[in-house]
Amino acid sequence: MNAYLEIIRPGNAVMAVIAVLLIMLITGNFTLSAFLACFVVFIITGGGNAINDYFDHKIDTINKPERPIPSGRISLKAAGIYSMSLFATGTILAFTIGILPGILSFLISILLIYYACSLKTKILMGNITISFLTGLCFVFGGLVVGEILTSIYLGSYAFLMTMAREIVKDMEDIVGDKKEGAKTLPITCGMKTSSILAVAFMIIASATSPALYFAGILTIFYLPVLFAAISVFMTGAISILKDQSVENSARVSKRIKIGMGIVFLAFAIGSPFLQFLF
Repeated sequence: MNAYLEIIRPGNAVMAVIAVLLIMLITGNFTLSAFLACFVVFIITGGGNAINDYFDHKIDTINKPERPIPSGRISLKAAGIYSMSLFATGTILAFTIGILPGILSFLISILLIYYACSLKTKILMGNITISFLTGLCFVFGGLVVGEILTSIYLGSYAFLMTMAREIVKDMEDIVGDKKEGAKTLPITCGMKTSSILAVAFMIIASATSPALYFAGILTIFYLPVLFAAISVFMTGAISILKDQSVENSARVSKRIKIGMGIVFLAFAIGSPFLQFLF
């Protein structure tokens, strides 16, 4: 893969875009502005991933030496310029949609930079920031299509699921983070405490997520797929409680990501607009 494409982690950027697409599908609103919002989210998320690699290049030589900067495929200076260009492009494009989307995109860009240079290394603050930004992808889509309340509901569950994964990812990266002096939850409070908190977020999300059906936001077709996701989360929860090793943390992190993908699929299948079509 081209290094400039790899550094924006297109898979993660597409996951962020899916949040906007889901809001479009659930509301049945497929306007030009909504599609432009998808591009904005992809570009700014890519900028966030690039600036994260910029500030993490020392840690990545230990945790992820194959990434573009530590592997020498992109220089540190080029990565910094590239990320700033992506933030600027995404923000300008957002202002073509409207003042509020533009302002929100600018603030998100600033927060992504602050996260990468400072918040990431602070206990729980980095986890909360990334989880908040993940949920904010839904809210950004809701702002563009005029469905703020629905987007906040969906974004809240994205926040809970992402918090679980972010904590487990910190468990996975504990070796490199220790060498760089980071103060993540596993380093400060231990792997066992971290696993318990991650599981708590998984349980809260799993136990309360059927409420989206009972509140009339999603149809009954949402529930069967949701229960499949819950089974993935619960097997991951049991696994991380039993084994907090770096190797198992990596496996559980991937499992949570799969579970999140299934939840997003459940959102789509449970869309009232989709039911209306059929």
